[in-house]
Amino acid sequence: MLLLTAVYAIEALLLRWRTCRNVTLVGAEVITRRRAWKVKMPDKTGRSKVSGSGGKGSRAGGSLVGASSLLRETQFVPAEVHKTPPSIMKLPIPKRIKALIKMHGTPLLVIDKAQLTTEYAKFRRLLPRVRLFYAIKANPHPDIIKTLADLGGSFDVASEGEMRHVLAQGVGEDRIIFANTIKRPEALEFARKAKVNFCTFDNEPEIYKIAKHAPGCRVLARLKVANIGSLVELSLKFGADQDQIVPMLLKARAMGLKAEGVSFHVGSQCLNIDNYLHAFEAVSDIVEEAARHDLKITTVNIGGGFPIRHFKHDNVGMETFAGTMRRELDRLFDKSINIMAEPGRALAGPSGMLITRVVGRSIRNNKNYYYLDDGVYGDFSGIVFDHSKYEFKTLTKTQKFLSILAGPTCDSFDTISISEELPELEVGSVVYVQNIGAYSCASALTFNGIPPAKAIVV
Repeated sequence: MLLLTAVYAIEALLLRWRTCRNVTLVGAEVITRRRAWKVKMPDKTGRSKVSGSGGKGSRAGGSLVGASSLLRETQFVPAEVHKTPPSIMKLPIPKRIKALIKMHGTPLLVIDKAQLTTEYAKFRRLLPRVRLFYAIKANPHPDIIKTLADLGGSFDVASEGEMRHVLAQGVGEDRIIFANTIKRPEALEFARKAKVNFCTFDNEPEIYKIAKHAPGCRVLARLKVANIGSLVELSLKFGADQDQIVPMLLKARAMGLKAEGVSFHVGSQCLNIDNYLHAFEAVSDIVEEAARHDLKITTVNIGGGFPIRHFKHDNVGMETFAGTMRRELDRLFDKSINIMAEPGRALAGPSGMLITRVVGRSIRNNKNYYYLDDGVYGDFSGIVFDHSKYEFKTLTKTQKFLSILAGPTCDSFDTISISEELPELEVGSVVYVQNIGAYSCASALTFNGIPPAKAIVV
């Protein structure tokens, strides 16, 4: 039985992989496995417009070409369109949810702008020396980017599409790092033309590529570090061994690039502070080695991975790490060295609440089976892609029973949780999750033609 279950799971994953590989371009709309948004492009008058609206492949034109991607048009709704009064966010959660459902329906992802601002301020307070580059892969909602930009934040992008998206929100090119260590030549050409002059690498061929397509670029070499105890392991795919870093930086300098320093990433949702501390020590050794070769390291990028609390009983959060990290950064790195970080989950995660409703129910194997209007192909995609775990809450306070939660698609893989203690629910009952602002809408698909949750910032 276990073997059969494993086979079904593998088949489902292969189906997802085949689905996610497809890239659809409708005008300037870029739909990829991990990201989807409408890209604003300047028209001949220099004004910003949303490319792909009207004409072929759009709703206005009546064509069904690219229909699945066009479902994305309603995903990220800007504040000036949804016009949700901020006062709603001050209501007690039950009243807030009912008011939001009345305005927007479900599924609905709500980003609390005040909470986002609080998380940014907290990070700056805990690590005052560190310049923040928000990793927009966590949640690329335009209003999140605008809010953080107004607070003085900078941005980490991983593709030309993300770069265009951030620039379209009015962010200056000097506040962007192209932090993917593997970049398409066309993306580097675009970065050069857009004057985004800061990127990372972790191998020698990438140095030649950067030198050819973005000459004179500022670069950081990415170090491979331990990802032990992190929710998402990144060291298998990214980072060079310590003994390769200085030689590669010297090669980059010889190729006319501005070799500024070192970056690393301890893995997403890192629960082990030793990953950071060992990485700090390794980078400190690299700084000394580089100095012996007359190469001054001016920038250290400590990446992301800063943990958040998904459940009330979680005992690890940013606050538990910050004091030790702050002390070690000051001990190991001279004040002349700029320290930067790329938080994503740490900023967007605590700011988000996903509101869903039960659209179907049954009893299977003596368990309550509830089908929600969002699932793992939608905003619960973090369960699959990022191993996320969530605390499911309801507006009903009665006796609880062992229950199963599933999504709305026709795929049995679309199972959200097989063991939740929930009260007895009916069709129309609300199930909501907090701390889900990151890696939810960012990786949502349109499988079965079911659009992702509407995402708003209030």
